[in-house]
Amino acid sequence: MDKKTAIEALARAAYEKSSFNGAWLYAEDGEIVSKGALGRADAENSSPVREDSIFEMASVTKMFTATAVMLLAREGKLGLDDDFTGYFPEYPYGGVTIRHLLTHTSGMPGFSVRRLVGPILEKEKRIPENSEIIRLIRETGEGPAYAPGEAYGYSDVGYMLLAEAVEKVSGMKFEEFMRENVFVPSGMKDSGIYHTRRDGRPSDRFTRNMVLEESGAYAPSDVSELSRSYVVGSDGMNGCDYLYTTVFDMLAWDRALRGEKTLTLEEQRLMYSPTPLAGGGIAGADEEDDGYGFGWRFKNEPGAGLVVRHTGNMPGLATWFERFVDADRVIVVLNCRTPADEAAFRSFKTGLEEIAKGGRP
Repeated sequence: MDKKTAIEALARAAYEKSSFNGAWLYAEDGEIVSKGALGRADAENSSPVREDSIFEMASVTKMFTATAVMLLAREGKLGLDDDFTGYFPEYPYGGVTIRHLLTHTSGMPGFSVRRLVGPILEKEKRIPENSEIIRLIRETGEGPAYAPGEAYGYSDVGYMLLAEAVEKVSGMKFEEFMRENVFVPSGMKDSGIYHTRRDGRPSDRFTRNMVLEESGAYAPSDVSELSRSYVVGSDGMNGCDYLYTTVFDMLAWDRALRGEKTLTLEEQRLMYSPTPLAGGGIAGADEEDDGYGFGWRFKNEPGAGLVVRHTGNMPGLATWFERFVDADRVIVVLNCRTPADEAAFRSFKTGLEEIAKGGRP
């Protein structure tokens, strides 16, 4: 099977079903097997997506936030089992550690970001800063959902709190810390933490996410009434989103990890380790994954070995990054438009995975 041809056929089929609009890359042993771009970079159809277009990554950002925490732990500036209230006494839930936040086991209520930030945009006509997140949590008056470490509950807000911790103990703005300590050392020359709805897009290479309206037309996610309050209102947050990057920089990230340019292999293994829950089971384990570590989902695949990954979803985007750690293969899919046919988009993803595992899509 010609993998390059097979992958291009998969991408083209998804594109023709209006289920993929973006860029992809597949590499083995650090060498690119297939790469490409299809579709438009914005709803106005003013420019095509390029192979080097820059995309918002949504929750794929979490692995980078977790990396920042690991770097600060290495320096002894924070401890994984430190109580978060030791850094922020005003945080209303006791007994929550840095590790709990990393693994989504804090017991914090399942706050939606839209609920916390949307009213500020609508009533105060401004985008709140990440530094306001603890106040916004306190103002809900809600108690914990369960004891820390008892259960798993995926939380964007937990990673916003981690970004605050990174700023406090490093003495640097989160955006600056990430650039100087993660992106530059990893060779990610086109990557950064940006807030494009608040500050604008730094170049015309930045794509603009598109949501599917009830009319069947696509609209910018920061304009559509379906998504505006969430997308614009949350644009001042950090930690859970707002990495912007390219498929090539994500390959550079894979090579940096393998070459221990940013994190040691021992530190990486810790990030992929299962977290037992007091209530039984493993944090994040389900039918698809063995668990959720520090910013990574992980699974041991028969015949493929350790596979680590994360997806990202926001209105108008769907991103996916997957590393076959033992087999040395990597998949990057960056999509800046809501898939019209979710099944077709899933088929694209599963087909790529089958190729990476040595099978046929």
